[in-house]
Amino acid sequence: MTGAPLVGITSYLEQAGWGVWQQPAALIPQSYVDAVTAAGGTAVLLPPQPGGAPARLLDRLDALVLGGGPDVDPARYGAEPHPRTGAPHRLRDAWEAALLTAALERELPLLAVCRGMQLLNAVRGGTLEQHLPDRVGEGGHQEAPAVYRRREVTVLPGSRLGKVLGERAAVLCYHHQAVDRIGTGLRVTARAEDGTVEALELPGAAFALGVQWHPEADPGDGRLFRALVEAAAEEK
Repeated sequence: MTGAPLVGITSYLEQAGWGVWQQPAALIPQSYVDAVTAAGGTAVLLPPQPGGAPARLLDRLDALVLGGGPDVDPARYGAEPHPRTGAPHRLRDAWEAALLTAALERELPLLAVCRGMQLLNAVRGGTLEQHLPDRVGEGGHQEAPAVYRRREVTVLPGSRLGKVLGERAAVLCYHHQAVDRIGTGLRVTARAEDGTVEALELPGAAFALGVQWHPEADPGDGRLFRALVEAAAEEK
């Protein structure tokens, strides 16, 4: 291997302010960059854009992180929007779905975080619960704006995730939606105590994991990002 693996991270496209400026901006929380660099990789921002030649782009990267963010458009999994579902971000959905599809075709190491895991499930033909409190009866996965909740998840023994985290892990959650019907070929590899799907993986792939929680927000536990960067280094 020559040089640190290049890890693409998908970004938000939001109205933002800095200095005297208020305008649309491509951005990600610095915690994603910090998590990648602490694991030994080099982070590359992948802003939503029309077209963009995702296949050619991924030929130049060693791994892909699908970041968290707004709700996936329910039209992507054939549903009408719930009253609590956020406005669609169709450009980002389309861009990330194209990146995800190309990454799976190339067996590029993939870590899909929160919204990223939900998009992975939708791209594989699965569906989402659009407002999790409707099922679990409480807001424990998203208690207050911008506040993560640490919850314990049970991990499937023998899975790739299990080899990284062990059979139980305390993770940081912030989501009001969750996986419902599982997409083709995906396997559930972690659940919360209330049964909510907390992780998916694609058996047979070199490294294709989705987690519903936010590992980038937990600098004390870099195991998932280290595993991703190690897988990227092996594929170089």
